[in-house]
Amino acid sequence: MFLCVSANPAIDKRLKMEELRRGHVNRVQGVEAFAGGKAAHVAMVLQTLGERPWWIGPCGGASGEEVLKGLRTLGIQANGIPIQQTTRTNLEIREKDGTLTEVLEPGPTLSADEWATFEGRCEERFAQGGEHLSVIFSGSLPQGADTELFARLIAAARAKKCRTLLDTSGEPLRLGLRAGPGFVKPNREEVSRLLGAEVVSLSAGVSAVRKLLELGAQTAALSLGRDGLLFCAGSREPVLFAAGQSVNCTSAVGCGDSAMAGFAVGMATGLRAEETLRLAAACATANCLADSPGAARIEDIRKFQDQMSVRKVEASV
Repeated sequence: MFLCVSANPAIDKRLKMEELRRGHVNRVQGVEAFAGGKAAHVAMVLQTLGERPWWIGPCGGASGEEVLKGLRTLGIQANGIPIQQTTRTNLEIREKDGTLTEVLEPGPTLSADEWATFEGRCEERFAQGGEHLSVIFSGSLPQGADTELFARLIAAARAKKCRTLLDTSGEPLRLGLRAGPGFVKPNREEVSRLLGAEVVSLSAGVSAVRKLLELGAQTAALSLGRDGLLFCAGSREPVLFAAGQSVNCTSAVGCGDSAMAGFAVGMATGLRAEETLRLAAACATANCLADSPGAARIEDIRKFQDQMSVRKVEASV
């Protein structure tokens, strides 16, 4: 079983236009809207991989209802925690030449009671799932949220013997690591900010993965964008590398979330580390070809999974 926890869900609205001109009136040629936020994208790919994920998040207003409707239409079991303020809407502006601009709202401010209800509902799910449940904490926190939120929830999930996976950034990432998540997966920029040093080479990436384990994660991955993906299944295990594949990328938005779904399935089903990384990398690559984040097709995932090469790498001395 999989539970995707979203503290800051969104509606992702895509605007298509000829060219974005700053300081001018811009006319939009097409509009599409999808249930969004990183946890939603993870849930979508889990569904594509044949799982039956649950999703939980605070939802308010018409946009909150739209998030829940979009997820439920896909067959995802979505549990919305009612809040007074309105769920955020993010904009993706796509120009004819392929240029992509994202405008991300910070999210609503929740009351203390709303946060308490959200945490309580999460803990109920942890207790129901126990050791059979993989809990995936993905994305940012809305404005005013306690930066220890994910750390507390990780500790609560671990107390119920759930598997825990974390994908966030900044202070929530630093504090979340202290809670000892079963798995963590930042990207290059996020880990560079966390460690105070840029990851400019594969060797530096290996060192960063090892540092994530030292900081509290039991297993760790590092997304290097188009350069590939690193994974280590434990402090005494080798660091593995899957190189990025050359594809005609529609958009890289959601690739990290797709990889997260692959890691979650691989670890929950007992795949070897090499096969887990191969699946995660294939999910990320397939997302590049999708029409929207989290909409990777299973046939693309399986094709790239067969093609993906994985090797051991070490940091330079």
